[in-house]
Amino acid sequence: MAQSQVMAQTLFLSVAEMRELVARVGLGTFIAKVQQRLEHDYKRWEEFEKSPRTANHAHGVGVIELMPVSNHEEFSFKYVNGHPYNFKHQMPTVMAFGALSDMETGFPKFLSEMTILTAIRTAATSVLAASVMARPESRSMAMIGNGAQSEFQILAFHAALGINRFHLYDIDPAATEKLLRNLAGTTGFELVPFGSTAEAVRGCDLVTTCTADKAYATILTPEMVEPGMHLNAIGGDCPGKTELHRDVVARARVVVEFEPQSRIEGEIQQMPADFAVTELWQVLTGAAPGRAGAEEVTIFDSVGFGLEDYSALWVAYELAREHGLGQSLDLIPPMADPKDVFGLLSLAASRR
Repeated sequence: MAQSQVMAQTLFLSVAEMRELVARVGLGTFIAKVQQRLEHDYKRWEEFEKSPRTANHAHGVGVIELMPVSNHEEFSFKYVNGHPYNFKHQMPTVMAFGALSDMETGFPKFLSEMTILTAIRTAATSVLAASVMARPESRSMAMIGNGAQSEFQILAFHAALGINRFHLYDIDPAATEKLLRNLAGTTGFELVPFGSTAEAVRGCDLVTTCTADKAYATILTPEMVEPGMHLNAIGGDCPGKTELHRDVVARARVVVEFEPQSRIEGEIQQMPADFAVTELWQVLTGAAPGRAGAEEVTIFDSVGFGLEDYSALWVAYELAREHGLGQSLDLIPPMADPKDVFGLLSLAASRR
């Protein structure tokens, strides 16, 4: 039955309820469920209507973006910002919310916080890409940038790929201290702080870069990159923001999410328009390889894409209903006569 026929209310999942949902399900299980859904959705890539996100920039301050995607059944979007200096206001760098709607009627069936959910889906996407790009025997990873995403990345890579040694570096020592404090008592892997990026990446199988500065940065330079490394570059996500030296990108196999968006926002914005890349869905379906051999350097040039938010929202919606969490919102007015919007005002006036 179509959503309009039952006039269900919109289910809203607040920050507090998202925290409760993660507690009930378990963070590791939640990330794994999103990863499974991501793989399912990326493998049916052609079913989705896709576009680069819409971005409005406040120059020198940050950006606010809308990220839509749809298939024949559902539409989703995420509102998300990126303000690297928000720490000065005691606010997160990234804040987000999103919606999942019925495509047949347009009814918004789910509205959710996505600050926590974005961290979960980013970790799930990183692990999904690494599972088909990194060397299977990989056991160590450098985490460069120890801010909001770092704990999620570490827990996901340990659980899914068996990474058991993590080298840590951040230009802000307090960020590394925060990470160590948050993961204190977690067993099964080792956390080792270092004094520089070069020291942290040395000898690692994987490197995740997750820095916030909105600038053409060169967090990784060619002499730091060793044969066979997989680079998970997730910090660059808008024009004018990169983390990898151009020559690192030029010498590697590069996989992106959605090429038209990544050309604008990703590490490949540094490269000529004909620089060859592969989209993630092609690797997941077997249409293209994730790596050619053990010595090849691979890069997942991840900027975040609307399909990933759709997958995460879908999982959160199903889990919220399963666990009886969320509030009903009167976001769309029930109407006896769908053509009489003015009558809603008359009804309100009659109740005074």
